[in-house]
Amino acid sequence: MDNKAIVAIGAFTAAGDLERLDEALNRGLDAGLTINQIKEVLVQMYAYAGFPRALNALGTFMAVLGKRRKRGVTDETGPEPTPLPEGTDLLELGTRNQTQLSGAPVAGPLFDFAPAVDQFLKAHLFGDIFARDNLDWKSREIATISALATLTGTGSQLASHLNIGLNTGLTEADLRELVEVLRTEVGPNQADTAGRTLDAVLAKR
Repeated sequence: MDNKAIVAIGAFTAAGDLERLDEALNRGLDAGLTINQIKEVLVQMYAYAGFPRALNALGTFMAVLGKRRKRGVTDETGPEPTPLPEGTDLLELGTRNQTQLSGAPVAGPLFDFAPAVDQFLKAHLFGDIFARDNLDWKSREIATISALATLTGTGSQLASHLNIGLNTGLTEADLRELVEVLRTEVGPNQADTAGRTLDAVLAKR
């Protein structure tokens, strides 16, 4: 799995920088990411950057694939996600996934205030999306951390997902490397945001 490409794809999707996303998508395919792995990254981004950014990114990806086919490039499609068993309780599954990823059950005043958001997060994000097994949790977190470092006003969510990333098995060295990829591929401000937040997260663990 090419983590460097995933960092750039997540960041440029969140930023809405479709020109640089085009380049990152091509680099990701050239590095061996499958079509379905990249689609999973772009679909997941709607949960963090919104439908407009995700839809625009998917449109850009369609155009990239069309141009590559015209040049005679055949990219590997990769597997589709395994269908969930009939009757799967997505709220139960998502709660279990969220607890595993976060390291503890997630609750608090905000979710008491707006329980619908809690249900959507558990059943849809951590149920529907994180149950899709053709992209592993480490890769999903790399994309999410990169997106949150690129967006503004998402510091608490960035800290949460850096913790989640560590809980998926990403190491401090992996996350330091992610910061440096942000610096070289995306920009110093995004890298500095991610680096400072990572320092704070590690100090509390």
